Amino acid sequence: MEFLTEADSLLKSFWYIALPVSLIFVIQSVMTFVGTDAFDGSSADLDGNFDHADVPFQLFSFRNLINFLLGFSWTGIGFYETISNKIVLVVLALLVGLFFIYIFFIIIKQLMKLSEDNSFKSENAIGKIAEVYLTIPANNSGTGKISVQVNGSNHELLAKTYAEEAIPSSQIVTIVHVENNIATVEKK
Repeated sequence: MEFLTEADSLLKSFWYIALPVSLIFVIQSVMTFVGTDAFDGSSADLDGNFDHADVPFQLFSFRNLINFLLGFSWTGIGFYETISNKIVLVVLALLVGLFFIYIFFIIIKQLMKLSEDNSFKSENAIGKIAEVYLTIPANNSGTGKISVQVNGSNHELLAKTYAEEAIPSSQIVTIVHVENNIATVEKK
């Protein structure tokens, strides 16, 4: 660190920002890849009502601060000798810091597209082919059970029919309506 004692105050500032921020960034990265980092940048580090915002992450988060300072400080260090005008250097460093936040935003947005909700919703069964598991009484006089595959997994639903005759087990049916987790079916 001897080189810092003789350096210009602007260069010292860039280095004093870059060193701890780089260490924190490495720790965050290792924790993320190991799986112990529970924070993904999708919630704010401050109090406030941000629930109405339709964005995949909050602008004011610790991770974004680290990303900004990482881009800002290393750009300042990297271009210190190249750009002699210090105002232009600071403006460039600010822009690169903001660009780092933008890149993180794009990455998080793409990762959020990978999330999938596979929870079973009985409405998703409408129009599906099902197999009668327990006989369904005729004329909506009771319920039977059907087995239907939705989102790659099998589910059992209570079923009724408005048909004139009962639908026996092992019969193939089509689900035409679902209400209160009771499917209305027709023979196929």
